[in-house]
Amino acid sequence: MPGPVKKSKAIWWILGGVALLALIGVGAVVMIIALAGMGSNSNTNVNRANVNRLGNRNANANVANVNANASLPLTTTDDFSKQKWGSGTYDFGDIWYAGDEYHMRAKADKYLVMYAPSQEYKTENATVSVTVRSVDGTSTASGFGLIVHGERSASNDLEDYALLIYTGPETKYEIVKHKGGKQTALVPWTASSTIHSGADTNALEVRARGSELTFYINSQYVNRITDKDNFKGGIAGLYTSGTTEVAFDDLEIRR
Repeated sequence: MPGPVKKSKAIWWILGGVALLALIGVGAVVMIIALAGMGSNSNTNVNRANVNRLGNRNANANVANVNANASLPLTTTDDFSKQKWGSGTYDFGDIWYAGDEYHMRAKADKYLVMYAPSQEYKTENATVSVTVRSVDGTSTASGFGLIVHGERSASNDLEDYALLIYTGPETKYEIVKHKGGKQTALVPWTASSTIHSGADTNALEVRARGSELTFYINSQYVNRITDKDNFKGGIAGLYTSGTTEVAFDDLEIRR
Protein backbone atom coordinates (compact mmCIF):
# COMPACT_ATOMS: atom_id res chain seq x y z
CA MET A 1 0.00 0.00 0.00
CA PRO A 2 1.28 3.52 -0.67
CA GLY A 3 2.65 5.50 2.34
CA PRO A 4 0.96 8.68 3.85
CA VAL A 5 1.13 11.89 1.79
CA LYS A 6 3.51 14.58 3.27
CA LYS A 7 2.14 18.14 3.51
CA SER A 8 4.20 20.79 1.66
CA LYS A 9 6.03 23.40 3.79
CA ALA A 10 6.01 26.03 0.99
CA ILE A 11 2.85 27.66 2.25
CA TRP A 12 4.56 28.49 5.54
CA TRP A 13 7.49 30.11 3.77
CA ILE A 14 5.10 32.23 1.73
CA LEU A 15 3.10 33.35 4.78
CA GLY A 16 6.31 34.17 6.65
CA GLY A 17 7.61 36.28 3.78
CA VAL A 18 4.37 38.25 3.59
CA ALA A 19 4.45 38.92 7.33
CA LEU A 20 8.08 40.09 7.13
CA LEU A 21 7.31 42.47 4.27
CA ALA A 22 4.36 43.89 6.19
CA LEU A 23 6.55 44.46 9.26
CA ILE A 24 9.23 46.21 7.18
CA GLY A 25 6.57 48.44 5.57
CA VAL A 26 5.15 49.48 8.91
CA GLY A 27 8.65 50.32 10.16
CA ALA A 28 9.38 52.45 7.12
CA VAL A 29 6.17 54.43 7.56
CA VAL A 30 6.95 55.06 11.24
CA MET A 31 10.48 56.22 10.34
CA ILE A 32 9.19 58.65 7.65
CA ILE A 33 6.70 60.17 10.09
CA ALA A 34 9.41 60.60 12.72
CA LEU A 35 11.81 62.26 10.28
CA ALA A 36 9.08 64.61 9.07
CA GLY A 37 8.34 65.59 12.64
CA MET A 38 12.00 66.29 13.35
CA GLY A 39 12.28 68.45 10.22
CA SER A 40 9.19 70.41 11.20
CA ASN A 41 10.50 71.04 14.72
CA SER A 42 13.90 72.08 13.34
CA ASN A 43 12.34 74.61 10.92
CA THR A 44 10.10 75.93 13.65
CA ASN A 45 13.04 76.47 15.97
CA VAL A 46 15.09 78.19 13.26
CA ASN A 47 12.18 80.48 12.36
CA ARG A 48 11.60 81.34 15.99
CA ALA A 49 15.29 82.12 16.41
CA ASN A 50 15.18 84.44 13.39
CA VAL A 51 12.06 86.19 14.65
CA ASN A 52 13.57 86.65 18.11
CA ARG A 53 16.85 87.93 16.67
CA LEU A 54 15.09 90.42 14.38
CA GLY A 55 12.76 91.51 17.15
CA ASN A 56 15.62 92.15 19.55
CA ARG A 57 17.65 93.98 16.92
CA ASN A 58 14.74 96.25 15.98
CA ALA A 59 13.90 96.87 19.62
CA ASN A 60 17.50 97.79 20.40
CA ALA A 61 17.67 100.11 17.39
CA ASN A 62 14.47 101.85 18.47
CA VAL A 63 15.72 102.25 22.03
CA ALA A 64 18.98 103.73 20.70
CA ASN A 65 17.05 106.24 18.56
CA VAL A 66 14.81 107.20 21.45
CA ASN A 67 17.80 107.69 23.74
CA ALA A 68 19.59 109.81 21.13
CA ASN A 69 16.54 112.06 20.70
CA ALA A 70 15.93 112.17 24.44
CA SER A 71 19.43 113.50 25.11
CA LEU A 72 18.25 117.01 24.16
CA PRO A 73 14.98 118.77 24.97
CA LEU A 74 12.43 119.13 22.19
CA THR A 75 12.68 122.89 22.60
CA THR A 76 15.44 125.11 23.95
CA THR A 77 14.47 128.73 24.64
CA ASP A 78 16.49 131.67 25.90
CA ASP A 79 14.95 135.10 26.45
CA PHE A 80 18.27 136.43 27.80
CA SER A 81 16.72 137.30 31.16
CA LYS A 82 19.44 135.18 32.81
CA GLN A 83 23.11 135.64 32.09
CA LYS A 84 24.30 132.39 30.50
CA TRP A 85 26.29 133.52 27.47
CA GLY A 86 29.74 135.05 27.51
CA SER A 87 29.97 138.77 28.26
CA GLY A 88 32.74 141.32 28.69
CA THR A 89 35.35 143.08 26.60
CA TYR A 90 37.04 141.01 23.93
CA ASP A 91 39.69 141.58 21.26
CA PHE A 92 36.99 142.12 18.64
CA GLY A 93 34.36 144.01 20.65
CA ASP A 94 32.07 144.19 23.68
CA ILE A 95 29.16 142.00 24.83
CA TRP A 96 26.78 142.66 27.74
CA TYR A 97 23.28 142.00 29.08
CA ALA A 98 20.77 144.86 29.38
CA GLY A 99 16.97 145.04 29.53
CA ASP A 100 16.58 141.26 29.15
CA GLU A 101 18.44 141.42 25.83
CA TYR A 102 21.89 140.33 24.70
CA HIS A 103 23.88 143.30 23.37
CA MET A 104 26.87 143.12 21.05
CA ARG A 105 29.12 145.76 19.51
CA ALA A 106 32.20 144.98 17.43
CA LYS A 107 35.22 147.18 16.91
CA ALA A 108 35.66 149.23 13.74
CA ASP A 109 36.37 147.07 10.70
CA LYS A 110 35.91 143.88 12.79
CA TYR A 111 33.21 141.29 13.23
CA LEU A 112 32.30 139.68 16.53
CA VAL A 113 30.96 136.13 17.05
CA MET A 114 29.69 134.50 20.22
CA TYR A 115 28.67 130.84 20.39
CA ALA A 116 26.01 129.54 22.79
CA PRO A 117 27.15 128.42 26.26
CA SER A 118 26.38 124.69 26.07
CA GLN A 119 25.52 121.69 23.88
CA GLU A 120 21.87 122.23 24.81
CA TYR A 121 21.93 124.75 21.95
CA LYS A 122 22.84 122.19 19.26
CA THR A 123 21.23 122.96 15.91
CA GLU A 124 21.29 119.60 14.08
CA ASN A 125 17.86 118.84 12.54
CA ALA A 126 16.36 121.82 14.32
CA THR A 127 14.57 125.08 13.58
CA VAL A 128 16.56 127.96 15.09
CA SER A 129 15.14 131.47 15.44
CA VAL A 130 16.03 134.77 17.11
CA THR A 131 14.94 138.41 17.00
CA VAL A 132 17.46 141.22 16.55
CA ARG A 133 17.44 145.01 16.23
CA SER A 134 19.80 147.91 15.82
CA VAL A 135 19.52 149.91 19.04
CA ASP A 136 19.92 153.36 17.46
CA GLY A 137 18.62 152.43 14.00
CA THR A 138 22.03 152.56 12.35
CA SER A 139 22.97 149.56 10.26
CA THR A 140 26.14 147.66 11.07
CA ALA A 141 29.09 147.81 8.70
CA SER A 142 28.82 144.23 7.38
CA GLY A 143 25.55 143.03 8.85
CA PHE A 144 24.44 141.16 11.95
CA GLY A 145 22.57 137.93 12.43
CA LEU A 146 22.13 134.31 13.46
CA ILE A 147 24.68 131.46 13.42
CA VAL A 148 23.96 127.72 13.21
CA HIS A 149 26.21 124.63 13.43
CA GLY A 150 28.87 126.66 15.22
CA GLU A 151 31.97 125.00 16.67
CA ARG A 152 35.71 125.48 17.04
CA SER A 153 38.11 123.51 14.88
CA ALA A 154 41.18 121.72 16.21
CA SER A 155 43.15 124.90 15.47
CA ASN A 156 40.51 127.01 17.32
CA ASP A 157 39.08 128.53 14.13
CA LEU A 158 35.37 129.31 13.77
CA GLU A 159 33.33 126.78 11.81
CA ASP A 160 29.70 127.69 11.14
CA TYR A 161 27.06 129.13 8.81
CA ALA A 162 25.47 132.55 9.39
CA LEU A 163 22.45 134.45 8.07
CA LEU A 164 23.31 138.18 8.10
CA ILE A 165 21.11 141.18 7.36
CA TYR A 166 21.82 144.79 6.48
CA THR A 167 19.14 147.23 7.68
CA GLY A 168 20.25 150.40 5.89
CA PRO A 169 18.13 152.19 3.29
CA GLU A 170 18.65 149.33 0.83
CA THR A 171 17.91 146.25 2.93
CA LYS A 172 19.69 143.04 1.99
CA TYR A 173 20.93 139.72 3.35
CA GLU A 174 24.00 137.51 3.01
CA ILE A 175 24.76 133.87 3.92
CA VAL A 176 28.35 133.21 4.98
CA LYS A 177 30.54 130.33 6.11
CA HIS A 178 33.42 130.46 8.57
CA LYS A 179 36.17 127.91 8.08
CA GLY A 180 39.94 127.91 8.29
CA GLY A 181 40.05 131.40 9.76
CA LYS A 182 38.17 132.88 6.79
CA GLN A 183 34.67 134.22 6.16
CA THR A 184 33.30 133.16 2.78
CA ALA A 185 30.07 134.40 1.18
CA LEU A 186 28.00 131.41 0.04
CA VAL A 187 25.15 133.71 -0.99
CA PRO A 188 26.46 137.26 -1.67
CA TRP A 189 24.54 140.34 -0.54
CA THR A 190 21.05 140.10 -2.03
CA ALA A 191 18.36 142.79 -1.89
CA SER A 192 15.28 141.80 0.10
CA SER A 193 12.17 143.84 0.87
CA THR A 194 11.21 141.46 3.67
CA ILE A 195 13.88 143.00 5.95
CA HIS A 196 12.79 145.82 8.28
CA SER A 197 15.08 148.84 8.20
CA GLY A 198 16.25 151.19 10.92
CA ALA A 199 15.58 150.25 14.55
CA ASP A 200 12.73 147.85 13.77
CA THR A 201 13.08 144.26 15.01
CA ASN A 202 13.76 141.48 12.51
CA ALA A 203 13.06 137.78 13.08
CA LEU A 204 15.70 135.45 11.64
CA GLU A 205 15.17 131.71 11.25
CA VAL A 206 17.22 128.78 9.95
CA ARG A 207 15.72 125.33 9.44
CA ALA A 208 18.24 122.49 9.40
CA ARG A 209 17.07 119.18 7.92
CA GLY A 210 19.90 116.74 7.30
CA SER A 211 22.45 118.58 5.18
CA GLU A 212 19.97 121.21 3.93
CA LEU A 213 19.73 124.64 5.55
CA THR A 214 16.75 126.85 4.69
CA PHE A 215 16.72 130.54 5.64
CA TYR A 216 13.79 132.79 6.56
CA ILE A 217 13.54 136.47 7.42
CA ASN A 218 10.37 137.72 9.13
CA SER A 219 8.67 134.39 8.29
CA GLN A 220 9.47 134.76 4.58
CA TYR A 221 11.64 132.21 2.75
CA VAL A 222 14.75 133.78 1.23
CA ASN A 223 17.23 131.02 0.31
CA ARG A 224 18.75 127.59 1.01
CA ILE A 225 22.20 125.98 0.98
CA THR A 226 23.75 122.55 1.56
CA ASP A 227 26.02 121.83 4.51
CA LYS A 228 28.86 120.42 2.41
CA ASP A 229 31.36 120.79 5.25
CA ASN A 230 29.30 118.65 7.64
CA PHE A 231 29.14 121.23 10.45
CA LYS A 232 25.82 119.83 11.74
CA GLY A 233 27.27 118.86 15.12
CA GLY A 234 27.62 122.53 16.11
CA ILE A 235 25.56 124.94 18.19
CA ALA A 236 23.77 128.27 17.76
CA GLY A 237 25.60 131.59 17.82
CA LEU A 238 25.23 135.35 17.23
CA TYR A 239 27.14 137.73 14.95
CA THR A 240 27.64 141.44 14.48
CA SER A 241 30.10 143.78 12.77
CA GLY A 242 31.27 147.36 13.15
CA THR A 243 30.57 149.76 16.02
CA THR A 244 26.76 149.77 15.89
CA GLU A 245 25.08 148.35 19.00
CA VAL A 246 22.67 145.49 18.29
CA ALA A 247 20.39 143.62 20.70
CA PHE A 248 19.27 139.98 20.42
CA ASP A 249 16.25 138.40 22.11
CA ASP A 250 13.99 135.31 22.20
CA LEU A 251 16.32 132.64 20.87
CA GLU A 252 14.48 129.36 20.26
CA ILE A 253 15.62 125.93 19.02
CA ARG A 254 12.86 123.45 18.09
CA ARG A 255 13.81 119.83 17.36
